[in-house]
Amino acid sequence: MHEMALAESILGLVEETAAAQGVSGVGRVRAVFLDVGELSSVEPEALLFCFDAVTRGSVADGARLEIQRIPGQGWCLNCSRTVPLAALYDPCPECGRHQVQPTAGQEMRVREFELA
Repeated sequence: MHEMALAESILGLVEETAAAQGVSGVGRVRAVFLDVGELSSVEPEALLFCFDAVTRGSVADGARLEIQRIPGQGWCLNCSRTVPLAALYDPCPECGRHQVQPTAGQEMRVREFELA
């Protein structure tokens, strides 16, 4: 389950940023806001579970994790259009060909977090 490693990395980033801002103490972060692409192979439910587990006793103990899903998008090399992608390697919904380069939906980033 790579979501555990992702949750640990998110916590590390939050703790580093909180320390740089002079924030310390258990439970000082109220919320963490993430952007997660639909093509990123991240399961939001698993990430929520793992985040809850790794944040216990930390500056983010009890913080809620808000995940905004970023839709998949790609550039079709055949019809020269930006098209929606439900999964990597899906064919272009316009022309049916498989020469689609993903342009959005693979990312995962911490957008912001809220302090108590």
